[in-house]
Amino acid sequence: MKTIYIFLMFLVVVVAQIFVPAQLIFDQNKVLSKGVPYKFKTQPVDPSDPFKGKYIRLNFEANTAPSKDSTWSFGTPIYVGLGTDSLGFAKVDAISRELVEDSNFIKAKVDWYDLQDKIVHFSFPFDTFYMNETKAYDAELAYFEAQRDSLPNNTYAVVYVLHGKAVLDNVFINHVPIAEYVKKK
Repeated sequence: MKTIYIFLMFLVVVVAQIFVPAQLIFDQNKVLSKGVPYKFKTQPVDPSDPFKGKYIRLNFEANTAPSKDSTWSFGTPIYVGLGTDSLGFAKVDAISRELVEDSNFIKAKVDWYDLQDKIVHFSFPFDTFYMNETKAYDAELAYFEAQRDSLPNNTYAVVYVLHGKAVLDNVFINHVPIAEYVKKK
């Protein structure tokens, strides 16, 4: 009888270990297939972390919003409503402390509040783009070279948003995915 309980417990653990990652993959695929794509202007930086590996850290231009509420503090959750500008890039339409019933929002975290300019700065949850370790450094160099181009808005990330969830799809330089751009160089 004891072996049956042990076997059942083993089955529960196995099912949980399969179900949890499968659910995470399913959720991301749902956002990618049904979400709204937004192009975020970026400024990638290439850090290296012995635990995370090589990746491109992305700084977004659309990471601030005006607010007369000066009580924003570090780490506070913030709901960021998104729209697009005349060039098709993401812009912040609104911010809120409360959940907004709109599929075009992202939950972010407050970094700081600028009392002088009355602006709240925040971080999006999709600020890292993982790459093949051998290409991350080349991608950083390609980014800096692209920034010297006379073309405005030539580096951006495509992020899909659905009901508050966001998935970073790819990073582009001159409308070419960064991995392909690095291969061409």
